Amino acid sequence: MALRALRHLDLIVLALALGIFLATGLPILGWGVAAAAWLAQRAIAAVLEGKARAATEPRAVAGLMVSSMLARGWLVALAIFGAGLVDRTAGLCAAVLFLLLFTIYLSTSFALRPFDKEGQA
Repeated sequence: MALRALRHLDLIVLALALGIFLATGLPILGWGVAAAAWLAQRAIAAVLEGKARAATEPRAVAGLMVSSMLARGWLVALAIFGAGLVDRTAGLCAAVLFLLLFTIYLSTSFALRPFDKEGQA
């Protein structure tokens, strides 16, 4: 149960961040853009990683993983840039929140890697 919560710590922090945004008067657009970009890039990663696991050819696996990284990077960059064009503070808030979520996700992924079952990523 604790490992499951740690695996989704980024999503827990995302939900807690909504309360912080509302309580402090930060632009909700910043939270919304960061949340949408974060959830979309996680969904894209899950779909393409599943396809990569099912692929048998190494070139297909590499192509799927590279496509996933590039697509997610562009999605996030354009979303944050778009928020910044609408409201600079919202764009900054979206960028900071996204970087926080990414840092948490990356750290917990590395820390929990030894506990992953064989064949599970």
